[in-house]
Amino acid sequence: MREKNIWERIRNSSNCRVLILNLILTLCLNLLLEFTERRSVGEVITFVQERTFVFLYNGFIIFLCFSIVFLVRKRIFAYVFISGCWVLVAIANGVVLSDRKTPFTAVDLTLVKSVLPILGSYLEVWQILGIVILLVVGIGGLVCLYLYSPEDKRSRHLVTEVLCTAVTVVCFCAVTYVGVGKGMLIKKFDNLIAGYKDYGVAYGFCVTAIDTGIDRPINYSRETVNRIKKKVKKAEKKQKETKKAGVVRQPNIIFIQLESFFDATTVKNLNISEDPIPTFRKLMKEYSSGYYKVPSVGAGTANTEFESITGMSMHYFGPGEYPYKSILRETTCESAPYVLKNLGYTTHAVHNNEANFYGRRSIFPNLGFDTFTSEEYMARENEKNPNGWVKDEVLTDEILKCLDSTEGPDYVYTISVQGHGAYPDEQILEDPEITVSGAPTEEENNKWEYYVNEIHEMDNFVKELTDKLADYPEDVVLVMYGDHLPTMGLTVEDLKNKYLFQTEYVMWDNFGLQKKDENLAAYQMAAEVMDRVGIHEGTIFRYHQARRNTKNYQVDLETLQYDLLYGKRYSYGESGESPYLRTRMRMGIYDVTLDSIQCISEADHTYYIKGTEFTPSSEIKLNGEWYDTVYINPTTLMITGTELNDFDRLAVIQRSNSSTRKPLSKSYDRSCYALYADNPWKLNVDTNTDADMESEQ
Repeated sequence: MREKNIWERIRNSSNCRVLILNLILTLCLNLLLEFTERRSVGEVITFVQERTFVFLYNGFIIFLCFSIVFLVRKRIFAYVFISGCWVLVAIANGVVLSDRKTPFTAVDLTLVKSVLPILGSYLEVWQILGIVILLVVGIGGLVCLYLYSPEDKRSRHLVTEVLCTAVTVVCFCAVTYVGVGKGMLIKKFDNLIAGYKDYGVAYGFCVTAIDTGIDRPINYSRETVNRIKKKVKKAEKKQKETKKAGVVRQPNIIFIQLESFFDATTVKNLNISEDPIPTFRKLMKEYSSGYYKVPSVGAGTANTEFESITGMSMHYFGPGEYPYKSILRETTCESAPYVLKNLGYTTHAVHNNEANFYGRRSIFPNLGFDTFTSEEYMARENEKNPNGWVKDEVLTDEILKCLDSTEGPDYVYTISVQGHGAYPDEQILEDPEITVSGAPTEEENNKWEYYVNEIHEMDNFVKELTDKLADYPEDVVLVMYGDHLPTMGLTVEDLKNKYLFQTEYVMWDNFGLQKKDENLAAYQMAAEVMDRVGIHEGTIFRYHQARRNTKNYQVDLETLQYDLLYGKRYSYGESGESPYLRTRMRMGIYDVTLDSIQCISEADHTYYIKGTEFTPSSEIKLNGEWYDTVYINPTTLMITGTELNDFDRLAVIQRSNSSTRKPLSKSYDRSCYALYADNPWKLNVDTNTDADMESEQ
């Protein structure tokens, strides 16, 4: 009788009901997460049948989150909050997969600031409005629920509840240990897409949250790093012989990362009326070229960029990680700009998108760039394609401006944007130069047709640039490549070469480098270019030059990367101090100047503001307040409606095109009396300088 009473008490206890509810919610949420990943009930069932342990483990992760319910009195709120978080992960994963073709990761949460300015390129206004309304309602609902939801007033057995939670955690750790030890779970994804497919959404999301940075190698020590350095020194003799042979030169080095650029004719069953990239294909036949191995597909521009600039491989970082959003916020990093600066180069970054995207404005000084020309500093920033991205043809003048700005050699890293998605599924090109057919649906045909016409225009940009550089009076090496495949949902079965993580590159020059065709990874390219011109400097770059295709190449590369970014920096000697200091980077090549004021109409108080380097992003600040400004041309702005008095103060500000609209740089702040041409107290324009805007951020 007593045993029956005990059973009845257990069955009727609130904790038992909580346990049952936790199990039900865990199952439902786990199935929802997998459905958003696979988009098919049949595929979900197959996943459960074939990878039962993995499915149950993903459920255990969710169940572990619900175990907190045992410890709180506002259980309804806890259930809604925890369930809501996982539902949001499921929805976000579905949306991101649809637009970017890669899963939603914890790292994506750090990119919200960068994504907001381009949200309109992916979503309709009503969709954005709907999201905002849902967020406001959701947050408001959670606040109300927390304030007004009932508390569990029944007597609690705190010791029992804590013990149950602790047992759950211990069991979870034990299962994790066994799963990893038996190979049923993996600690690192080589391929994020495949990782989510094979190991589940909950596990994949948690791995991207926990597994960040580079793990400390087992054998990491000063002795190990010195051993690697000794291996590299074995190539010194050959390098010295190269220098003696007179091969060493210091040409201008230009990298152009072409957004989503690849050979669309390699897509099976796609009928394209003519070759969209004839210039690039011709250059590949005439100059050094090959496949370009990249770390991502469909997205991840910044990671291909990171590899190409630093010589470091993304393979050793956590899945879905962006160093621009993690380690590079904290420290400088050895890079091609830093290494070349020590040889007398001036280093420039050029990007026809807004300066703060991917945090580039704050990150580039930690990579050694002297200048950064973003779209806000381009007079032609309003020349855009139908998708709203600035056309790549505007980059030609900006690159030449970089080269012309110095007497010595220049390193110019250029990031294009014209080929960016999302690609419209409606027919928006009235008379396309190139037509496309053969895709499974009309919507996909429209996307491909838009895409190939965009890369055709990018190919025309390549022709214009190489034609001008061919006659440039200085030596130039120009490397061009695609950063990743476009966001078209491509699979290996769709491609003739059956590989998603590669595009093509060409190494063009105007002084007769020998053609050498080979396939290279993005992290190997800078070292290869330097090697071709006789430059053997920098820890990572000398390593690639000496050790590529040798035994333990990848193992030692991981050790070096860890040492330089997260370790004791034994590579830099006894002190372990990095020789690379954050640069004081200038926005734009030349200062924006404010030279004079010209009254056009006294009746409505219209004025021309004269100066230099104005762009559509230039805006007047009058007495500390923003003033509506009309861009006329690079030397003229117009304001109207307010009479300017002698002691009113003006400045021309370059404002960010991001949602923040923060100042990027400004002209010297002047009083009006000093700017009127007929005023005897007009100041000398030579005193006009750009002011640093860090204090205004």
